[in-house]
Amino acid sequence: MRITDIQRCEVRPGRLVEWTLSPDTVATAKGLPEDSRPPAYIQESHIRTARSVRDGGLFVPTWLGTAFDLPGRVDLDVLQESLRAWTLRHETLRSGFRWADDRLRRFTLDAGDVSLRRETVGDFGDADALARHLQGRFDAVADALRWPNLIYTAVVRDDSTSVYMAFDHSNVDAYSLHGIPAEIHELYAAGLRGRGPVMRTPAASYVDFCELERADADRVDGGHEIVTRWREFVRRCDGALPSFPVDLGLEPGGPLPPQKMICEPLADADSAAAFEAYCRPHGGSLVGLLAATGLIVHELGGQSVYRTVVPFHTRVKSRWSDSVGWFVGGAPIEVPVAGTPDLPSTLQAVRAELQANRSLARMPLARVLKLLGTDFRPTSPDLYSIVSFLDARGIPGAARWAEQKAYGLLRVSYGDQVCVWVSRLHDGLWVASRYPDTDVAAKNMRLYVERLRDLVTAAASRPGRFS
Repeated sequence: MRITDIQRCEVRPGRLVEWTLSPDTVATAKGLPEDSRPPAYIQESHIRTARSVRDGGLFVPTWLGTAFDLPGRVDLDVLQESLRAWTLRHETLRSGFRWADDRLRRFTLDAGDVSLRRETVGDFGDADALARHLQGRFDAVADALRWPNLIYTAVVRDDSTSVYMAFDHSNVDAYSLHGIPAEIHELYAAGLRGRGPVMRTPAASYVDFCELERADADRVDGGHEIVTRWREFVRRCDGALPSFPVDLGLEPGGPLPPQKMICEPLADADSAAAFEAYCRPHGGSLVGLLAATGLIVHELGGQSVYRTVVPFHTRVKSRWSDSVGWFVGGAPIEVPVAGTPDLPSTLQAVRAELQANRSLARMPLARVLKLLGTDFRPTSPDLYSIVSFLDARGIPGAARWAEQKAYGLLRVSYGDQVCVWVSRLHDGLWVASRYPDTDVAAKNMRLYVERLRDLVTAAASRPGRFS
């Protein structure tokens, strides 16, 4: 599915219905004892950052969501039960956190205590007004500093219904969003057939993953090789984590700027396949995109080394493949670009860095930063800039995303970093990016995307294998 924002996901007029966790469910949650399973380091870092930014006087929504269509006139009772069944399948969605002596304590509802409240909001005849309303509701409900922090909505029409679902980032990553349309479609179709919503298999719990990952991370101390390598990387980044190395027109020490978004095609299906074939001997499209980015930011910013943190999923065991959660780590890479001005040699350098450093992504970065003993008090929702790649064609339901108008939704609000997501879909490569809303950043990000498209096209046009 394409990654975009609520303004670009084909919102159409209709009657708006929304679901939130019921008052009875919320009341039950308030009386729950502590769940001994701790938050993941990435969850805790996210929530603490949200609190820090809020304490600084700025509300920065950071929710993720998904949008997709159901055909025909909807049966709201069946859809409601489908949404509830899907929620119960993923334990993290009925688990939350409370503050106690500046520590986050988890609580988790039993499945039988979870119910949804449905409300008909009203008719919207204007798509822009509807999109603004949805964004406002998602901002208010899917908030890192409240619980419940998820909301489901449907825009009902005679010929189709559009479903919009939003979650605080602590519950989902971008990959999680991609599986939602197929699961809800399956549940809803089963309900219409009168069987009731039944999933094929239960999903492994992200809450269990959090406990396992944190236990592993807490066994590492400041002398561990992974911590040492991160320490050296941060030192070479002048004591910080890397930003996108081009001029973004930001004032040092200035307020967190608002953001803008790019979402557009990068290459058609044939060019995407040719680019992958060209890059495959050195690791595939991710390596190619990082190499291209290194060359481009050298052109735009003049730095001799491209330093970045590459996001990788931490679903290292197949049991987590269908789980909803935030399964993301980061690996640092340093690519010399001044002395390697062409794509082939830069591909080799990126591949070597990823081979050497990918294993570092299994250690939560928040744990590493704590062990470094440096004050990394975050002032931005994004600790660093990223370039991410996902080949989404093999995800269940991917072939129907265009027909279903399926999108992954990002909230574009405030931030001083650049985040780039490139997705390979059945119709080709798509690029999405959020970046600071300055004239300088807009100019340089437009140049970046155009040069990226040029390099992808040029590599795709070269016959034969990499040479």
